[in-house]
Amino acid sequence: MMNKHPLWDMLEPVVEQQGYELIRVLTIGVQNPTLQVMIDRRDGLEVTVDDCAKVSRVLSDVLDEKDPMENRYSLEVSSPGIDRPLTKPEHFKRFAGYEAKIETSVPVEKRKRFKGIIQNIDENGNVGIAAEGVLYELPFNDISKAKIVITEELLRKYEASEPDDEI
Repeated sequence: MMNKHPLWDMLEPVVEQQGYELIRVLTIGVQNPTLQVMIDRRDGLEVTVDDCAKVSRVLSDVLDEKDPMENRYSLEVSSPGIDRPLTKPEHFKRFAGYEAKIETSVPVEKRKRFKGIIQNIDENGNVGIAAEGVLYELPFNDISKAKIVITEELLRKYEASEPDDEI
């Protein structure tokens, strides 16, 4: 699934050493590109600005030392946000019951785009998604892009988990 960024294998162990999960790595732009690194906390809490700053400092050191990118670039470390990408089999287990948009690299039943409720991921690596009254089984390795859809229900759950910011 998901074409792995060329720097993934270098960055993932560094992110994991800091206690986080690497969610996605993207290079955005050509001249003065941005290297976008998306992280999540392993304890289930929300990623904070301090978390991003901590990982950014460590990744900057590694990137400066190994110098894997030509020319100038900017490093951006961020959280997955509420409409997070789903990039690993565990994400489909964790977010079963949520609505998602999934794109496949090869057609499944003559289509490549699906929007529905994640049902499961089975032992063979097939992601079940219920869309338009049909249960589709999408091979994980054929999924090119997947993300959670922001719904009213998801927003209510998210707001309920956020502490009040009143001082």
